[in-house]
Amino acid sequence: MVNRLVENNLIRRVSLDEYRAKIQHVYGGPKGAMLATCSLLSLHVPLGKRLFRSRRFDLRGMKSILDVGSGAGQIIKHLLDYADPGAQITGIDLSHRMLRRARRRLKSERPSLVAADLSALPFADGAFDGITCGYVLEHLPDPSVGLAELARVLRPGGRMLLLTTEDNFSGAWTSRMWCCRTYNRRELKSLCESLNLRWKNELWFTKVHRAIRAGGICVEIEKE
Repeated sequence: MVNRLVENNLIRRVSLDEYRAKIQHVYGGPKGAMLATCSLLSLHVPLGKRLFRSRRFDLRGMKSILDVGSGAGQIIKHLLDYADPGAQITGIDLSHRMLRRARRRLKSERPSLVAADLSALPFADGAFDGITCGYVLEHLPDPSVGLAELARVLRPGGRMLLLTTEDNFSGAWTSRMWCCRTYNRRELKSLCESLNLRWKNELWFTKVHRAIRAGGICVEIEKE
């Protein structure tokens, strides 16, 4: 099952150095500069905001939250709006340019922004009560490495919002635009559960998204 996830037909197996160089090239360039605009046009920003505003992914009570692959700060903006006032918010991204864009866009010194790699997170075991990871896992050469790191830094009982590209028609277009792979929902769930990451709730942006199976994989995960 893991081999099928790794050996996606859109991306060959690459070394970590190649992966890092590719991500920095894609997101440090023109595509990265357009990321915030693309997120608005695709409705991912307003639809994602509804997940937090409606408390379908409830941030209340979380004292430390990690946002993985912060990009232009789209999800961090929601964290600033809906997390508890005293919550510590940390965002990471592999691209220094994206972190600078996020800081300018957020206009806030509250979140800590760190240049870091999902395959080797610079945090202690169980450091976070909550994690958000939006459309990042599909860029890794081996998803099990990234998921294992997320499981490591999430405390037992902590919750994670994971969004990733699904292997369907819209996902195929996304994978070509952003040079990423897609995931089979059932196989990704099995991989998460092998790492004690239990799928608590499968979430959908709207009833229409659920009916037509659009919007990618969006799931609330709890560490057992």
